[in-house]
Amino acid sequence: MPHRYKVREIAQQSGLSEATVDRVLNNRPGVRQNTIAEVNQAIADLDKQRAQLRLNGRRYLIDVVMQTPRRFSDAFRAAVEAELPAFAPAMVRARFHLWESGSAAQMAEALDGIRGSHGVVLKAQDDPDVAEAIDRLVQSGVPVVTYTTDVPASSRCGYVGIDNHGAGVTAAYLVEQWLAGSPSGVLITLSRTVFRGEGEREVGFRSALRSSGRTVVEVSDSDGIDATNERLVLEALEANPGVEAVYSVGGGNLATVAAFERIGRDCKVFIAHDLDADNRRLLREGRISAVLHIDLRADARLALRLILQERGALPVEPARPVPIQIITPYNLPVHY
Repeated sequence: MPHRYKVREIAQQSGLSEATVDRVLNNRPGVRQNTIAEVNQAIADLDKQRAQLRLNGRRYLIDVVMQTPRRFSDAFRAAVEAELPAFAPAMVRARFHLWESGSAAQMAEALDGIRGSHGVVLKAQDDPDVAEAIDRLVQSGVPVVTYTTDVPASSRCGYVGIDNHGAGVTAAYLVEQWLAGSPSGVLITLSRTVFRGEGEREVGFRSALRSSGRTVVEVSDSDGIDATNERLVLEALEANPGVEAVYSVGGGNLATVAAFERIGRDCKVFIAHDLDADNRRLLREGRISAVLHIDLRADARLALRLILQERGALPVEPARPVPIQIITPYNLPVHY
């Protein structure tokens, strides 16, 4: 089967003879491993050069559509804008459609209203209306990448984000280590149960804690907005005096901390998600214990790359799972 590059091209790129390159490409015996590595590196370099030629002078307009608390959308917007120049010589621009609360029908309407887009990065509810709106976009030639929370029944071309079930299990492990022999119950706060990613985190957390016998008290439907979340958390704490730990799936952590302080109850362990400005300050002040964090710029870069791959502008590369970082007050990244 012919290779995508001529033997002569690979030989020129690698500095090896054409005969040596031919032996490597045809898996003939008697070739050293470092020679094989040199040929593979030359092919990878040629792929990059071809991608650069495809990108040269091209213009792409990407839409970022998210229903999420502003503190998170602000952080992700900054990450996207920081990564756009990395796709030079193409010119990639982004439009942002961001809001904190709304229905699946509103999300579907927003997706249907997108015009002139080369791709969409989407954080949305896992809902049939949303899945159908994604399908309509894809059918019109606009690839969609879901972010942090998936809509798997749709024809989106990829998902970017952590293993949410694994994140919940990790949170449960940390809670158990910190609580040790304490019989404390645990409060779990979600922004809204229609987000698949949050549901997966909750399932992982509950499953890992099942054998501990701890009470898990759920608060949801706050959209991660502080004012709503504080009222709901206060009600839950007053009704459950044995709760002295928190796993925050959906944010609103300033409000949750404030609710504990209002009733004069110590929080023995508080695990949160995402290193936004609020969580960074709470970590510095010692008011939350740890944050399960992901590199937003790496996420943004991968989401944009998946869209450009889908459009044939970049060579396809396997998407690697996004690792979870456990951030404490003592290892806060300096660039956040």
